[in-house]
Amino acid sequence: MDGSLGDVSVGLVTPTPAPLVPGRELSTIDIMLQAEPVLQLTLLLLMVFSIVSWGIILYKYRYLRQAARETAEFLDAFWRSDSLDEAYRSVTSYPHAPVAQVFRAGFAELRRLLSGDAGEKGSSKDPPGVPISNMGPSSLDNVIRSLRRAGTAQVTVLERRLSFLATCGSTSPFIGLFGTVWGILRAFQRIGAAGSASIATVGPAISEALIATAVGLFAAIPAVIAYNYFLSRVRVLTAEMDNFSSDFLNIVKRHFFKD
Repeated sequence: MDGSLGDVSVGLVTPTPAPLVPGRELSTIDIMLQAEPVLQLTLLLLMVFSIVSWGIILYKYRYLRQAARETAEFLDAFWRSDSLDEAYRSVTSYPHAPVAQVFRAGFAELRRLLSGDAGEKGSSKDPPGVPISNMGPSSLDNVIRSLRRAGTAQVTVLERRLSFLATCGSTSPFIGLFGTVWGILRAFQRIGAAGSASIATVGPAISEALIATAVGLFAAIPAVIAYNYFLSRVRVLTAEMDNFSSDFLNIVKRHFFKD
């Protein structure tokens, strides 16, 4: 009796299962290192795009900020100058100001034209050292072309390397999408080889695919934001050059050309 009860009680006791030991979770770096060569090349290309774009972003931010600051300082110095000669001597203090370079080109052309002109001396109403010239409209056209050419050159300098940011922002998502498609393709191949669709079979390939998409977006989003921001700053500086060119031409017409 005692033995049978003991056997029954022992049979009713459910043994406690051993706790499951979870597998080690792979980090993003581990997944990248274990990815296939095609995906590794894709991720490497996206990382190069990201590094180069961040270098351009930092460089252009500093350059455009300095250009805007020196432009404001030059305009203030220009309008406080008593003569164009005095303003011209201060140009060297603002090497990054596009407006200063436009003025340098326009005034250099004007001085070249005046050097061959035996114009009359100006009256007391004219700025010091500024003669009234008998030059015709063709001479004024030379000054206008010089200002326009200098402005175009400065816009080219301001927009330099921005094309890479535009290219990175537009192509990086597609490169990441290529990695995603490749990873999904490999996942289906593993399903066919294993004959099952378990997480252990398709998980690594899906992880590689998602990382490729994430890296592509990481490279593209900052590049697009920076490109739009820098383009707006360039437009502001371009407008400053256009406005200054108009003001400079008005000064030239008023003091150097007779009606």
